Amino acid sequence: MQGDGGSGAAQHEARREKARVASDKAGARHAQQGGDAVRQWDEVRAQLRRHLGDAQYGAWLQTLRLEDFDTAGIVTLSVEGRFRRDWIDSHLGDALLQIWSGVNADVRKVNLVNFNGQNGAGIAPDHPVTGAQPLSADAPAAAPAQPEKRPLFPLSGEAVPAQAFHDPDGIGAPFDPDFTFDNFVVGKSNEFAHAAALGVASSGGAMRFNPLFLYGGVGLGKTHLMHAIAWEIRARHPERKVMYLSAEKFMYQFIKALRGRDTMAFKEALRSVDVLMIDDVQFIGGKGSTQDEFFHTFNALVDNQKQLVISADRSPSNLDGIEERIKSRLSSGLVADIHPTDYELRLGILQTKAKLCQERHPGVAVPQAVLEFLAQQIASNVRELEGALTRIVAYAELVGQPVTTEMTREVMADLLRGQARQVTIDEIQRKTAEYYSIRLSDLLSARRTRVVARPRQVAMYLSKQLTARSLPEIGRKFGGRDHTTVIHAVRRIEELRENDPAVDNDVENLQRLLQD
Repeated sequence: MQGDGGSGAAQHEARREKARVASDKAGARHAQQGGDAVRQWDEVRAQLRRHLGDAQYGAWLQTLRLEDFDTAGIVTLSVEGRFRRDWIDSHLGDALLQIWSGVNADVRKVNLVNFNGQNGAGIAPDHPVTGAQPLSADAPAAAPAQPEKRPLFPLSGEAVPAQAFHDPDGIGAPFDPDFTFDNFVVGKSNEFAHAAALGVASSGGAMRFNPLFLYGGVGLGKTHLMHAIAWEIRARHPERKVMYLSAEKFMYQFIKALRGRDTMAFKEALRSVDVLMIDDVQFIGGKGSTQDEFFHTFNALVDNQKQLVISADRSPSNLDGIEERIKSRLSSGLVADIHPTDYELRLGILQTKAKLCQERHPGVAVPQAVLEFLAQQIASNVRELEGALTRIVAYAELVGQPVTTEMTREVMADLLRGQARQVTIDEIQRKTAEYYSIRLSDLLSARRTRVVARPRQVAMYLSKQLTARSLPEIGRKFGGRDHTTVIHAVRRIEELRENDPAVDNDVENLQRLLQD
């Protein structure tokens, strides 16, 4: 019996030793795998930076962390915030997998989680992620297994997220790295709004203008300026906390907080920032409870010396469905409008955009003649202008055809037809005559009395700004006048808009009538 016991103990000890050796080997393999994963991750990051550029990489991927790399070829990465995680998943998920599988052919899947372990939309990990708790549709998230979530493979030199992007509540939206002051082309139509935005961004919290209210038509640069303010603050004052969101998202988050009986968290999130920017505030018109919350948020931030930047498609006094008390608050700071672009500004915007396209698509060159053609033909808004250039460059790159004016006409035929339908000289003449209460025949006649001459100059100016017609064509439409007469009329109205508020208001009202 005693011998049997000794034999059993020996066998048990042998099994323990075998398990220890196996564990040591597994640990060594895991350590080697971890080291390989870090080296591969460094290569993937380098390729992503080269592919996207420093600005885009810094805005979206700088804070990505490697969490796990298992033997099944599944990589798990984490990033702070649901919105950022979902955006990376939908826009860059395929690129991540493609690049990593190029570095290591065994990689077959890349999972994205946020720092609290919640899985990316539409992604269910095939294995337990270290420190992460899978969620079901019906069950709440379990508490993390560790008091502090740390990456499995810490990366040296990893940047700390800037305060301008720190939004743990997920209420705000990220800032577009292409929307900076460096990329904003300044012209007569937007120079005042640009100067005001730059003043707010460089004030260091002194609140030179509060609130700053930017307004103008669709695609004229309001959102660009708001993002540019955030980037400038991030560069000058990284300790300041900036939040940007659309009025629609403000309303959605507020209603969500009401339904979840968590309005205090919503209020605290908005009131804790140094700069709050709300885009397209006209969309809260007619929404009583949302306007109440906006009003109280506005007052709380101003009372605490925090900066507000608001945008809309029209001036505060013309906002439909907005309570008078809110209109009054919006008008109390600096109101800056952005006018429709003229030909010179459109051309400058295209030239700036073309340089960026050249950097990202070195094989495609856009001739100056094509830029001039687009600036003449597309006068509605900057978004359509930039979209047209992007479309042409993409077509040239995919088809392998050089960019020419003829190719541009073919590719953009549908958009050019739409532009031609939007505003005509005949419509401008009719609307101008109605606005000034004169007869259309007088507007086109040779009469030079002030009551007719000024409306005629305004109509010529609008024809130059809102249509793609040449100066001689415009002159012919106004009773066979010479193109030099049109040039004189355009310059005269430009001068009056700067010095005569009544003329500026007339032109602005007519532009809205024609573009509605």
